Amino acid sequence: MLTGKKILLAVTGSIAAYKAAFFVRLLVKSGADVKVVMTKAAKDFISPLTLATLSKNPVYSEYFKETTGEWNSHVELGLWADLMIVAPLTANTLAKLANGYCDNLLCATYLSARGPVMIAPAMDLDMYEHPSTRDNLDKLKSYGNILVEAEDGELASGLHGAGRMAEPEHLITHIQDHFEMLSSLKGKKVLITSGPTFEAIDPIRFIGNHSSGKMGAALAEAFVAAGATVSLVSGPSRNYPQTSDKIHLHQVQSAKEMMSGAAALFDDVDIAVFAAAVSDYGPKESATQKIKKSGGSLHLELVPNPDIALELGKTKTSQFTVGFALETNDEKVNAKEKLKKKNFDLIVLNSLNDKGAGFSHDTNKVSIFDKDNNEVSLELKSKKDVAQDIVRIIYDKIKI
Repeated sequence: MLTGKKILLAVTGSIAAYKAAFFVRLLVKSGADVKVVMTKAAKDFISPLTLATLSKNPVYSEYFKETTGEWNSHVELGLWADLMIVAPLTANTLAKLANGYCDNLLCATYLSARGPVMIAPAMDLDMYEHPSTRDNLDKLKSYGNILVEAEDGELASGLHGAGRMAEPEHLITHIQDHFEMLSSLKGKKVLITSGPTFEAIDPIRFIGNHSSGKMGAALAEAFVAAGATVSLVSGPSRNYPQTSDKIHLHQVQSAKEMMSGAAALFDDVDIAVFAAAVSDYGPKESATQKIKKSGGSLHLELVPNPDIALELGKTKTSQFTVGFALETNDEKVNAKEKLKKKNFDLIVLNSLNDKGAGFSHDTNKVSIFDKDNNEVSLELKSKKDVAQDIVRIIYDKIKI
């Protein structure tokens, strides 16, 4: 799986640095081309000669050699790698990476890396659980870095708990899973509806909801990371995904516009995810001029908007379709009814009763149901992580 992959291993000053020798050996045996960059402190724990011998490449630690002036380019290293993995990652280097500090070659290379970055922390359990450490890890995850959580076990301090760097063989598995994910949906076309819809009352006012579009944007990025091409039909949002030539953004306002945009794309896609919070009702008539306050009551006649997922579900052929259900009561019952009614293959349920889930949050807590009544419940995590989990579940379903 790793044959020909270019892996840049970044080693920092932790006792766990001794594991780098075993890790490099496993990477090379897996067919990877390995280069190593180290901090000065890392050389106190393992010699560059050991890692150079095992990787069959020079080890980089300084910007230049004082005797010759030969320069080690952090830019070239960052561009070279298919994957950069920082293992072990100390609390000190974690803080530097999270906040853009650049006082050594490793940090400069991290800032120059255009490809994915994986991080494997190693530190004592109290350091690992400290709020500042967790905040810095969350920061790196928000940048798109892939976190391999530290494992439980005996620590160098003699304490027992979370903080051990993941074992080399476990890191290999994470890297293999990463590259498998990158190509898992290669060539697939995906439609995603996202964000709210705004139903105009007049040119100034509208009926809408609190959807931020964050979940749809995270899904678009996760599908692209898996090799797919995405058409994102989004209502008004400040949270569009990162620019990519594989994401085609179609901006709409109303439910009718979203229906039209999604319907035009639906027949040509392999996967459709209906993540938008579409307004169920809209004004029967929209005033062409601002409605002036008269002092009396204002009566609006509301009419049903098109049910996009329901209507497209009736025309479904081979598409794998996924719906979202945001509920406040009888959550599972309502979600399962939607799954059947709208001809979904999966439905993702989130509840406004769960703290940190639903509109506007950067986190979400969901349960996922399929047609066979199987349920997968995910703990509260970032919407980026939830999106990756959803994409993995979709991949597992369609490859069967």
